[in-house]
Amino acid sequence: MPKTCIREPMCIESVMSMGAGNSTGNGGESTISFENPQMEDMDLQRAIANAQPQLVESLSHTPEWLLMKAKGFLPHMDLSHVDEITDCKKKVLLLLDTLENAGPIIWKQFIQCVCMEGNLPMDLEIQLMSASGEGNLNQEQEGFAEASTQSPSQPTGHERHGHGSNSHPNEKESKRQRLDSTERYRHLIIASMCQRYGNERAAGTAVLGQVQAPAFSQAFVNLVIRQSKASRLKEKADKPREDLAGMQEAEECVDTAVKVSDLFESVVSLGTTKVILLFGKPGMGKTMLMHRLCQKWAEGALHQFLFTFLFEFRQLNLISRKLTLKELLFDLLLQPEDCPDAVFQHLLENAQRMLFIFDGLDEFVGNIGQPSSPCLSPALHKPMSISELFANLCFGKLLPGCTVLVTSRPKKLPDFLLNRADLLAEIWGFDREKVEEYASHYFHQHSFKEQAIAHLKNNSKLLSMCLIPALCCIVCVCLEYLLRKRLSKVELPQTMTQFYIKMLLIFISKQQTEGTVSEDTQLNHHRTAILGLCDLALKGLEEKKLVFYVDDIPKHVKEFASLHGLLTVFEVKRSDSLPEAGHAFVHLSLQEFFAALNLMINNSVDGSYLKKKFSLKSKWTLKSEARTEFMENFHIFLSGLSSKECRTFLTLLAEQNQAWVRDKQATILQSLKKLAATNLTGPKIIELCHCTYETQDLELAKHVGSQLNFKYEFRNFRLTPLDVSALVFIINCGQDLTHLDFAGCPMELDCLEVLTSCKNIEHLSFRSRKYGDEFAAALSKSLPKIKSLKKLELTGGSITALGLTGLAQVFPNCLQLEEINLQDNRLRDQDMGKMIEMLSRVEKLKMIEKDTIVIYFSGQSREVPRSPNLRRRARKKENATQINMKLRLQDCSFNSQHAVAITALLRGCAHLSEVDLSGNQLGDEGCRELVESLPKVHISKRLDVSNNQISVDGVCCLLNAMNTCLNAVEFEASLHHQTAILKFIGDKEFPSTLSRDTSRSGDQSGGGESQKSVVSRKIRLTDSGFPPRDLDKLCTVLKKCSSVSELDLSNNSLGDQGVGKLVGLLPELKAVSFLKLSGNQISLSAVFGLAQCLSALEHIKSIDISLGNAQSVHLIFWESVRNSRTRSAGKFQAHPRQLENDHCFRLRECTVSPKDMDRLCQILEKCTGLTELELSRNALSDQSIERLLMSLPNLHNLKLLSIRNNKFSPNCTLLLANSLNLCERIREVEVRSSENTSLHLAGMIESQETSCRLTDCSIGQNEVEELCRILEQCGRLAELDLSGNQLGNEGLRRFLDHLLQMHVSRLLNLSHNKISQDGVLYLINTLSTCRNVTEVQVSLCSKATSLIKFTREDEPRKILRLTECNFQPEHLPKLFSLLQKCTNLTAYISTNNNMTTKAVEDLLRALRKSLGTLRISIAEPWVRNESIASLLQMAVQPHGNVIEITISKDKGLLRVGVGFPCRTEKMESVVSRLNQCGLEAKHIHFLQRVIEKCTQLQELSWSHIDLNDAEEAMLASAFLTFPTLRKFELMSSSVTPSGMGHLVARLQQCHAIEELNLCSLRLDDTAILMLVPGLHKMPLLKRLLLNNNSIGNEGCSHLAEALKNAPHMEEINLSHNKIEHVGLEKIAKLLPEMQNLKIVNLSSNSIGPAGGETLVEALAHCRHVEELLLARNHVGDKTAARLSLSLPSMGHLKILHLQSNNIGSLGGMPLAKGLVECQQLEEISLSENGFGEGALRTLSEGLPRFTRLRKIELKFCGISDGVSKHLALGFSRCPVIEEIILSWNSLGDEGALELATVLPRMARLRILDLDKNRIAAQGAKKLAEELAKCCGIQVIRLWSNPVPKNIEESLTKQDARLHFSFF
Repeated sequence: MPKTCIREPMCIESVMSMGAGNSTGNGGESTISFENPQMEDMDLQRAIANAQPQLVESLSHTPEWLLMKAKGFLPHMDLSHVDEITDCKKKVLLLLDTLENAGPIIWKQFIQCVCMEGNLPMDLEIQLMSASGEGNLNQEQEGFAEASTQSPSQPTGHERHGHGSNSHPNEKESKRQRLDSTERYRHLIIASMCQRYGNERAAGTAVLGQVQAPAFSQAFVNLVIRQSKASRLKEKADKPREDLAGMQEAEECVDTAVKVSDLFESVVSLGTTKVILLFGKPGMGKTMLMHRLCQKWAEGALHQFLFTFLFEFRQLNLISRKLTLKELLFDLLLQPEDCPDAVFQHLLENAQRMLFIFDGLDEFVGNIGQPSSPCLSPALHKPMSISELFANLCFGKLLPGCTVLVTSRPKKLPDFLLNRADLLAEIWGFDREKVEEYASHYFHQHSFKEQAIAHLKNNSKLLSMCLIPALCCIVCVCLEYLLRKRLSKVELPQTMTQFYIKMLLIFISKQQTEGTVSEDTQLNHHRTAILGLCDLALKGLEEKKLVFYVDDIPKHVKEFASLHGLLTVFEVKRSDSLPEAGHAFVHLSLQEFFAALNLMINNSVDGSYLKKKFSLKSKWTLKSEARTEFMENFHIFLSGLSSKECRTFLTLLAEQNQAWVRDKQATILQSLKKLAATNLTGPKIIELCHCTYETQDLELAKHVGSQLNFKYEFRNFRLTPLDVSALVFIINCGQDLTHLDFAGCPMELDCLEVLTSCKNIEHLSFRSRKYGDEFAAALSKSLPKIKSLKKLELTGGSITALGLTGLAQVFPNCLQLEEINLQDNRLRDQDMGKMIEMLSRVEKLKMIEKDTIVIYFSGQSREVPRSPNLRRRARKKENATQINMKLRLQDCSFNSQHAVAITALLRGCAHLSEVDLSGNQLGDEGCRELVESLPKVHISKRLDVSNNQISVDGVCCLLNAMNTCLNAVEFEASLHHQTAILKFIGDKEFPSTLSRDTSRSGDQSGGGESQKSVVSRKIRLTDSGFPPRDLDKLCTVLKKCSSVSELDLSNNSLGDQGVGKLVGLLPELKAVSFLKLSGNQISLSAVFGLAQCLSALEHIKSIDISLGNAQSVHLIFWESVRNSRTRSAGKFQAHPRQLENDHCFRLRECTVSPKDMDRLCQILEKCTGLTELELSRNALSDQSIERLLMSLPNLHNLKLLSIRNNKFSPNCTLLLANSLNLCERIREVEVRSSENTSLHLAGMIESQETSCRLTDCSIGQNEVEELCRILEQCGRLAELDLSGNQLGNEGLRRFLDHLLQMHVSRLLNLSHNKISQDGVLYLINTLSTCRNVTEVQVSLCSKATSLIKFTREDEPRKILRLTECNFQPEHLPKLFSLLQKCTNLTAYISTNNNMTTKAVEDLLRALRKSLGTLRISIAEPWVRNESIASLLQMAVQPHGNVIEITISKDKGLLRVGVGFPCRTEKMESVVSRLNQCGLEAKHIHFLQRVIEKCTQLQELSWSHIDLNDAEEAMLASAFLTFPTLRKFELMSSSVTPSGMGHLVARLQQCHAIEELNLCSLRLDDTAILMLVPGLHKMPLLKRLLLNNNSIGNEGCSHLAEALKNAPHMEEINLSHNKIEHVGLEKIAKLLPEMQNLKIVNLSSNSIGPAGGETLVEALAHCRHVEELLLARNHVGDKTAARLSLSLPSMGHLKILHLQSNNIGSLGGMPLAKGLVECQQLEEISLSENGFGEGALRTLSEGLPRFTRLRKIELKFCGISDGVSKHLALGFSRCPVIEEIILSWNSLGDEGALELATVLPRMARLRILDLDKNRIAAQGAKKLAEELAKCCGIQVIRLWSNPVPKNIEESLTKQDARLHFSFF
């Protein structure tokens, strides 16, 4: 075997790519139509014709030599006449013609002679050598003419050797020897490729599954290849590949079909390297096509290439060292037999005839980048890495002029390669004809050939799969197997995964030599080998390894895989080493399949690891795809293995029960369900659809469809029929009608046929220049089959009248079609008449859009006039009710005299939608004529009279139409811009509104007024500059517009006087809800006038004024009283009636002097309904703010004063703090960053407690005394926050000296005040000096926390928490002294304070108290490394009896509880107890002191302890002998069976145990059996915690037996175990007997629906349960419905967790109703369930009844804006709600606005989580605005919402409580 690393073809592709020889293709087919050697003469003629000028020029320098050679070739011809010609060029031409006419043999020999002996230019010599057949295997002549060109060191032209006698014979001989060596090397390569890929291929070559005779694999079926534009693909590559929405496809971007031969057109160029990039999805046949190219070259077809070299990246991965170009060619491929240097030199000189094929770029693990020195060529002998060699070849730095062909999957295409590629093409695989051709050849020897082909053609799903050649092969393998069995009904698998499983079973069965053996038996027999193959596959993917050596594969695995054609073997070389045998899976997808299978059957893979490896989400979110580059189908196979149909297969291989397999499958299904709720672009949707389709889970598909219903938008990526098939599966599983929008997507026409199987398409959109008449013809065949289609859009395409004719003929068969949009195609206006005529038969058609012509149909009559004159047709009375027309008479020079004729025309057109008269000269008089006729004209949308030379009089005339025309709803005008537009409401909309609203408007006087008020009317008169006289005219007209709801008079230069006049009109405008007066150049005087409206106008809601550069004035009004009945009609009022008297005044960017502030306050004091006052960006001075604060007592109903973006001096900050003493109604004062403040006020009867927050206000030592004086006067101060200031140690000391005189009752926050350890000691001192201080918490880390908590009562509890204070030795004596003074200390908690073991021992001895309990907690890193004995020795250092010992090594924690006074036990009793433990003498001596101190031990808690050592276990068991022990915890520790035996034995003596915690010990059913005797002897047991173990059904049976006599049981925690329905039944039977049961935690088990119902029935009798935790159990709808019936009897229930339980709308609705009865609930978690909007609305209506609800979680519940209003109102009525979790939903700006509106009503809300929603800038700004009013809210989370970065930064700076980051 030749020494080459070219491996055997991948066998799936070798079988898939077969056919009948060199058939020619059509359209998009790639046809391997290589040139025949018989065509050489024609090639020579063409070459001479192309090169004649250059050849004549070269030979004209030596005409005598040419004449001599001609006489030698033509000895019998007289050439004497040639000597007479003096012109050298004419002489050469004559000689060449004579030689050519002598015949092809002489002509060819002559040309070869010229190449051998002549001095021709390099490019000319190459062309002539190629054309004359030099080196071709089919040549009869043995001579090898010279084909070399000059090297860089060779001379050119006349500098080279002369001819004839001047050429030395030795030089010629040397040249011939060099060419002979090169030719022998070429023959060697040809022979190798023929052996590998040609007809000589050995009959024993491994083929996938050995399914066909070797002869079958020689045929080749052509592939569909389409050429793309490299620039376009580069543009897409620069963007996220799935986020390309909006990229318009230009005409030149349309992909064109190419043949393989087209790839090498014009390959001979002027010395430049040509790069061809061929990409395709997995299984499309890229590698097989490359093998085919090599075969055809070896047969002489690609004659333009002297050499072809094939490299596969998966094998290049094996090369770690650097190589030269020569080593790459000769060491890795074939060594020349002789003269390697000469051969290499020849290759260099003939680079333009070299073809390099690099296959599988996507499989390369290295990083390929652009050469570092773009201008310099590397030295030929310089070693380089594989990536550098490849890049330099592509950029022409090595072998310039060669051709480089690269194949890859499309997801890994380097940018430099896209920029460099000269030709870019994509392999599309097969089309339907190719599938049929493939199947015809595959089954050509079978009698059931026609049956097989018919089976494929009649099954659309199978046909879609077969368009991928690799899948086509597998489908045929399975189909052949089933047809051979002659079954009455052939049932093929439904998914790709199932096909791979079936393929594996078939290959195994084919090797059975004995009788029929069942598949189960075969799998069991080969189970070990299959598991080994799975391990190999997964390990390879994780290590990016695709080629394996012999040592990598166990022998039995290699034998099994080779026998069944799953692995292929080939020869590999690692650089210059000896050849080795390499193995690889026959296709990368097969390796992915076995890797996925590994995860599903491996016993060591748990759910969390499986979820981590299911990398679909990380694949989408990672910027670099390096982690998943070899796993394109991996997640699809994992999804497929999660189907029910695969459960038996997995059970057999895993040797587990179905429940075990079902749990693993549920992990994948749940992950897919979560992914559906995320924001997905087109490619991600398709991937998710593929995964869901593979599961064949209809419920999952329905859920995914419900989440994706509004996301079906596909932009600029190719869709295959298989993609569309998966999409259709999802849509069909749902019930909602769907809109599919395809824009710029290259789409095979077969996709349209697949769409016909979709039953729920309502709206179908196609937008691309790729879609022309051919597309329209294919679509016309599919449209009638889409029964639910109502709207069709074919826009931005290339459809002409021809394509439209075909479509129009089928439209009448689309029975539901109502709307067609054909905008921006190649349709002419004259085509529209024909279209209308054809479409008149479409019964329900309502609208057609084509560019600017819009025609409406009523849908009643089928008769549409055939006349092409649309305008005349519209005037006919009989047709007036059928068509709505747009009338455009722009720029027609109409003046006022034409107005009468125009109005007559308008009255004749009964159904006009739009009338455009802009650009004429109608003037004011013409407008008046129009307005007077409007009541008689039917216009349904708009009338445009812009640019008609109208003045204020004309505007007033048009404005009057708002009174005279009932259907006029909006008027927009601007004299500056000369715009004037009237908008109307259509007949269909107007009457219904009128009849509906007039029924409730009976209190109005006069029918006319009532009718005018029912439609919302808007007036916009902007940019007109009304002078005073014209303003009076305008006011006169406006006064009559009493029904206007929105009035915009911006930018009219009205000034103070004009604004005053307009404000005077407001009492007349009774229906106005919004008034805008921005940009009118007003001053502060107008502001005062507007402020007076608050008291003058009853229904004003807010006045918002800004006098900045862009002045804005907005007045908003409450709804009118006459519509108050409407507000009370719903269950929730948008604005409760008591709020209608609330007024808000906002003034921004205005300089307000102290005098102005006095006047403003006097005006505002008269407004009794003023509740909110905001003064932002006004540069208020200290005096102005002081005047404002002095007026606060007179603003009797004010609830909020907000001053933002106003720099405060330290003195001003103190003034604001002193406001607590100025106004008794102030409850909260908050000043942030010295520029934002808010004062919250309340009524006198409300709580008298106040709070003061002065954060980041630069308060230092100088302000402390004055601040303390102010605070000492506040007798009701509950909270004081001075964090973020600059007190320092000294300022802190001064402040604490006044602490006794302050009356702080709850909390003092002094964090971030730049204190050191001395400041910490000052804070600690308050524990002993201030009697009402109950806790001090200090940290000097980045959090810099300094908190003092108070209590009003004489509570004995004193707690000290110190974190990262980094105490130095000099601080410790002071610390110990302070602690000794604090004799009432109840808890000391120290965390990472740099306390050594010696310091801790001294500290423990210093801590003491007279009476009671002291708990000491020490957390330091060294605790993790200390032995148990050392920690126990330390624990007994304090004075008093040790009653608690907790050791947690993972946290580095030692906690000791000490009781005072100390009680000692007699020494004899201690020694006796130790002797009973069987300890060695050294332990007895050590424990004597320990046990003496622990005689009162009540709690023992150890975590993360290594008890594998027998001595440690004995020490642990010794502590279980104390009779007072009430609580024992051993968690997350390592315990041997013997150690467990010791513990269990001692536990049997612990009769007083009340709490037993053995969580995270990996306890299985056997360990539980050991524990049972101990549980029997614990009659007082109240809490049993066995969570995070491996307890199964058998263990539950043991527990049930042990707990039969546990009447005191209060808590059972069995979460995170393996409990199923059977085991749960045992536990459930006991629950009703436990009358004291309060907490049941069974989260994260495998309970399922049946188990859930059993549990719920039992819980109905547990009336004292307070916490029920059933998260992540998939109990389903029935359990939820059952639970709703039990909830009313659980009157004490406080906490309910039901997240991730597959509860849908069927269970969600009754559950929501049942929850309402549990009015004691404090915490509800319903996350990760798809309740549906109905259930969420029901829950919202019941929320007000939860008077104690503190926290609610609704994450991943599919919540959209549709229910946001109901939820927001519900939340606002939960009086004590503190935390709302709404993350990972679909809330947008509308939802955010609703939530923001109610934030101020939730006084106790602390956290609002809105992460991962769809809230954009508008919603975020509204949340920030309302957050300013809510001082109690700690954080609003908005991570991963589509808020622009600059907005995020601005809002975060405005309020740091808005969190846009994940951390």
